[in-house]
Amino acid sequence: MCGIAGIVATDSSQLDISSMVDDLARRGPDSEGIATWPGAALGHRRLAILDLSDAGRQPMLSEDGQIGVVFNGCIYNYVALREELIQRGYRFRSHCDTEVLLRGYREWGVDGLARRIHGMFAFGIWDQSRRRLFLVRDRLGVKPLVYATTGREIAFASTVSALRAGGVGGEIDPNAILEFLEFGFVTEARSIYTGIEKLPPASILEWHDGRYTSRTYWSLPEIDKGSPITFDEAVEQTEQLIIDAVRLRVQSDVPVGALLSGGVDSALVCWALTKINASITTFTIATPGDPADESADAAFTARVLGIPNEQVDLDLGQAGYMEQLVDAFSEPFACQSAVGMLRGSAAVQPFAKVLLTGDGGDEIFGGYPFLYRAWRAEEISRSLPACAVPVWRTLRRMVPYAGPFRRARNFGDYVVGGLGSFNRIRPGLPFFERRGLLGDRLAESELAQRSFPPSTESAHRLFSDVLAYHQRTHFQSEFLPKVDGATLYHGIEARAPFLDQHLWEFAARLPPALRFRGGRLKAILRQIASRRVHPAIAARRKSGFNIPVESWLFTNSKRYLDPLRRRSLLEQTGWIHPGKLSTAIDEALAARNVPTQLWYLVVLEEWLRRERFTTRRSARPALRFVPAGQVAI
Repeated sequence: MCGIAGIVATDSSQLDISSMVDDLARRGPDSEGIATWPGAALGHRRLAILDLSDAGRQPMLSEDGQIGVVFNGCIYNYVALREELIQRGYRFRSHCDTEVLLRGYREWGVDGLARRIHGMFAFGIWDQSRRRLFLVRDRLGVKPLVYATTGREIAFASTVSALRAGGVGGEIDPNAILEFLEFGFVTEARSIYTGIEKLPPASILEWHDGRYTSRTYWSLPEIDKGSPITFDEAVEQTEQLIIDAVRLRVQSDVPVGALLSGGVDSALVCWALTKINASITTFTIATPGDPADESADAAFTARVLGIPNEQVDLDLGQAGYMEQLVDAFSEPFACQSAVGMLRGSAAVQPFAKVLLTGDGGDEIFGGYPFLYRAWRAEEISRSLPACAVPVWRTLRRMVPYAGPFRRARNFGDYVVGGLGSFNRIRPGLPFFERRGLLGDRLAESELAQRSFPPSTESAHRLFSDVLAYHQRTHFQSEFLPKVDGATLYHGIEARAPFLDQHLWEFAARLPPALRFRGGRLKAILRQIASRRVHPAIAARRKSGFNIPVESWLFTNSKRYLDPLRRRSLLEQTGWIHPGKLSTAIDEALAARNVPTQLWYLVVLEEWLRRERFTTRRSARPALRFVPAGQVAI
């Protein structure tokens, strides 16, 4: 797990590769390196996990110096690929997975290499003889990769802040701010700064002589509605895939730990560790006194499995959490559980450099109530006659949009309107609109996610539409960045067995009726947990890894909310309408209920302050490209 950066230009460049590498220091605290060629430079910060010797340092170059690679992530099948390449006559100088990319590119080309590697990765390959740059991102988007290009140069990095440090990017994008106010994060579709793009998952970008193209090398299979597989067969195959995925992810030359919550997914990861006889300590993040605290459930799971467990108590009153939250993520990021992940990573870091997590099971096996409701709405929609749509539009006016009737009316909208109706139920942006909070700089902006029209065609495939939409937004833009940013901020490599490509390819084909068998969320995983761990663990309701920031803000209102009343940057810079914010804060404190949207504003205010006072050199010297393959460490 590392930080990568690079610049390629048709002539001299004003971009600063050294500053880009420096900005990535927390992602790679063990070593750094820069390699340059005429017109190109690659930079790297290393977190050493496999082959801790200098042989694993990056940028890694071919013997003739014509090919260089910088890599972030882990190739889980690197041992098998290494043996295959040795059989083809290649000699290796290291025992790390990076060298497999270097040799594999020469043998199979970038497309053949991307199809063969199994893991989480983002890497750049510079081929000096062909004057081509290749950027490649893993299938699910676990590892970040951002870039910016003009007609004469391209720059890339692991983070937006690294590009920014090198002099890349324009002004803050109003549409990105609007996305943040809606979701609490900026989606994969854009960047907080104009001119910076995020390479989509499962993509290869190829740049040559000022022009670039992008192509997709993998996609998830569609649901096999005619699949003959039985529920028990699905359970058995999933069980083996989980064990295989965990076995691949314990490969390491440094200590490995596992994150254990009170839920099913992390329990299954820890169960699989016992099946392969891996002796690993588990860690639980606790919020003592909060109703959502899962530490007692996690301790029970550890006792059942007979594994060591360490509890990390999260004290939200402790100073420094907000500063860490802003520092760990390049863009404004208000994911509540990121606070817990940052604290947990800090506690784990002295004991483990690799951390297994239970992330990903809910997305593909159906762990969210909204996925179940989408499937049920789709089933009903398919059975209704065409006249149902105008009938419902008449009836819905008579259904109160309050109390228990609210969910019923939303469900009826799903049945006839599909994804367009699903997207309109979020409380995010309407909170600000109803209170007149949106400032002048947002007056001309429109949130694309709320502009999807209601559609009966979408209603007939609502489960697939909602699942794909969730994966594009919350999964790729919130859940994955949360784990990546928080763990690497403390020098830890996170690995998630449930993000295994083979597991996803298998589960993606399963009909929803199997995933929700008996009306249970992720029924397949619960069945495994009941059989292999404990029935009580399988029966637990999903609570999510949530941190009670609303109550935290209420308790610490003088520190975090009061500054928003006094000429905040939000108001000064035109994102929030002057004079309106104080009224919203008063209403929240009077009701003793601080809404999530005010948490978003607290985070955005802190991010704007950091962004304003981040020092950027006003005049950057041109990058001096040097002879092919010269390396500076």
